[in-house]
Amino acid sequence: MIFVDSNVILDVMTKDPIWYDWSSETLKKYSEQHRLYINAIIYAEVSINFSKIEDLNEILSPEYFEYLPISVEVAFLAGKIFVQYRRNSGNKQSPLPDFFVGAHAALLGSSLITRYSKRYRTYFPQVKLIHPELDKGT
Repeated sequence: MIFVDSNVILDVMTKDPIWYDWSSETLKKYSEQHRLYINAIIYAEVSINFSKIEDLNEILSPEYFEYLPISVEVAFLAGKIFVQYRRNSGNKQSPLPDFFVGAHAALLGSSLITRYSKRYRTYFPQVKLIHPELDKGT
């Protein structure tokens, strides 16, 4: 089971000049052996580039991504992580989207493909991250 962070999907959709190759190759590699998952947070973040839900649903097709609803357990854990973040001098006033994505991956024992590993490493050390630094040997 592997969650895919919105930044990776957006890299491919927008053909990002820096990250397209890494993101598309990583998605291809892992989709060959694993089911890829998204949730409502990821869906919402990707949706900003679309004016019609039908077009978004075509891109996030069940053929490529399985949608998992966010449970109350995920929301609860995201809230607890937010408290840690605030105690660590975080300045946001409400839980960050990454906290819902990380909590979802953590509770399901899932890996996560992302380009932004720092916050996940800090608050969800139990989640196996698939990120560009791994490809550079760090």
